[in-house]
Amino acid sequence: MNLAQYERGHLLGIVALCEAEGWPSFPADHERAHAVLTAPGVTAVVALDDDGEVIGFAYLQSDGHIQAHLSELAVSATHRRKGVGRALLEYAMPLTGAQRIDLVTDTAEAFYSSFDHHTFKGFRIYP
Repeated sequence: MNLAQYERGHLLGIVALCEAEGWPSFPADHERAHAVLTAPGVTAVVALDDDGEVIGFAYLQSDGHIQAHLSELAVSATHRRKGVGRALLEYAMPLTGAQRIDLVTDTAEAFYSSFDHHTFKGFRIYP
């Protein structure tokens, strides 16, 4: 496995992972997805197999100093439980410049609780 910062050539692999998870935002508009993954304050990283295929990605937003938010992390079903997700976060964290990462999950509590962390009650507000 190789880790790299996002480049446009990774976009279709990321879109495929999002489709597999049932996440519609990136697949709905590839140009918007690319704009999001390259926006100021965004750190986007990928995990690649030996053939250069995207097997995972993480997308974080950060102020570059204190706070980062993990917006999305996905690993292909065939590569889960092999350290890919952990490697993505450990690779991305210093790239954000932040001291901490906040996130919301409803499916991966066991994974995220394996990191040094504090759990807080939170809300996601929609317009």
